[in-house]
Amino acid sequence: MRFNPKARLDTRRVGDAGRGRRGGGGGRSAMGMPGGLPVGGGIGGIVVVVLVFVVFQLVGGGGGGTGLGGATALDSSRLDDSERYAACETGADANESLDCRRVAVENSLHDFWSDELGSRFRPVDQLVTFTDSVETGCGPATAAVGPFYCPGDQRIYLDSTFFDDVLARQLGGPQGGFVEPYVLAHEYGHHVQDLLGAMGKVRTQQGPQSDAVRLELQADCYAGMWARAATSTEDADGNVLITELTDRDIEEALAAASAVGDDRIQQKTQGQVTEESWTHGSAASRARWFRTGFEEGSLEACDTFSASRV
Repeated sequence: MRFNPKARLDTRRVGDAGRGRRGGGGGRSAMGMPGGLPVGGGIGGIVVVVLVFVVFQLVGGGGGGTGLGGATALDSSRLDDSERYAACETGADANESLDCRRVAVENSLHDFWSDELGSRFRPVDQLVTFTDSVETGCGPATAAVGPFYCPGDQRIYLDSTFFDDVLARQLGGPQGGFVEPYVLAHEYGHHVQDLLGAMGKVRTQQGPQSDAVRLELQADCYAGMWARAATSTEDADGNVLITELTDRDIEEALAAASAVGDDRIQQKTQGQVTEESWTHGSAASRARWFRTGFEEGSLEACDTFSASRV
């Protein structure tokens, strides 16, 4: 993945919350379970036990839900004062810096979905990076939750250490440069679902054909839609943002999608697969719906809720 050195980056929707206290305490996991424990989970003692059911999990239910607990006022002053992204000015910076690449990907997602949705579009309020823990519009969250979208404040949150510490080392996922863009595109897909009302369709929470799984697979499909059009997205001046997206990049996205399939995670963590507890879909279905979005590139093709089976 390469960025246009002449493209201008907009950092207004990207901020850093810095380091919070470890453990969070008293909050809820993205599955809404007290103390950060997932459905079917236990104290366990390893972060991956908490993560397996919640990584990339939509926080909350239909439009404005509060899956991490009651909505709280979010102090954004620390984000405004952060200097983490201050040096991110051009696509050249994105080619040299992981932080600036994150800004460029957000800019590309913003441009793509603005064009795709037209008058229905509203941007994500902010992409927020943090360390250890963070206060959100859905309540307190820790790094153990993994990347997530909070409809309570329409922000995407991620502890950037997740990709090395959990996805690669604990889940055996890829470490390539397109893995994080895929994750960000998936989370932005949840924002699109928030705008279009898809969250309100979720009635069944677990199982391979459940509404929760269909919601997650649709977000994967939306990520594929963006990847298909990524090299045509532009900055505010009309300069192309992304100049190259390779077959290897797409392979990395597919590998990442597969690595967080419910069956892969269950096999690694409990030694057996229990389909009735799935919340995100199998490795094969996650990769298949990303590819559907990439190959067909339309909201209609990504309508997982109308599919007889996913």
